[in-house]
Amino acid sequence: MNFSGKKVLFLGAHPDDIELGCGALLHHIVNRADVLCVTLSDNQKNPDLKKVKDEHIRSMNILGVPDSKIVLGPFQTRIFPGSRQEILEYFLKIRREYQPDLIFTHSRQDVHQDHNTMTDEALRAFRGITVLGFDVVRSSYGFFPHFLVQVTEEDVNKKIEALAEYETYRDRYYFNSELTRSIMVRHGALAECPFAEGFDILRIVGSFEM
Repeated sequence: MNFSGKKVLFLGAHPDDIELGCGALLHHIVNRADVLCVTLSDNQKNPDLKKVKDEHIRSMNILGVPDSKIVLGPFQTRIFPGSRQEILEYFLKIRREYQPDLIFTHSRQDVHQDHNTMTDEALRAFRGITVLGFDVVRSSYGFFPHFLVQVTEEDVNKKIEALAEYETYRDRYYFNSELTRSIMVRHGALAECPFAEGFDILRIVGSFEM
């Protein structure tokens, strides 16, 4: 799959989801594609998470994403299922204005209610466009990647550096740098290369060219 010159839309439910799921890939393509990173909730209703908005922006900046390509939506964490129609309309607006060629969002194997809801609505809003699902290890069960993208050791290290900006989650096991690296080593083994990020295929739209 050629990312060069494409409009690539990354969708996450909460700050940290995009970085956890595909931070290395994002760093790998950010200078050769037009990327837009949309997170539906900024988590600011939770008094324990007041810092995560700024942590998210710093994290994205480390991955090479400028502030102008970082969008934080208006939805409230944990109650996405009650906002399905509003999320669908929000995505349809993004589709009209941004016109993405390729979309990354949460895996269908994710059991978090917000993650699950936004993936359903993304598949509805972006019909006719390729959609790939990333793994957030904390809430994915039964995830197995069928689409593997080779990344470099620099990409891996930048992902780890970006996640380190989340002081709020410093003690969470899924932010452990060894775990992060080991996942990309495992996916690399599946792709027979040193490092890779893995995705499941929610929809592939392509053409056969002679």
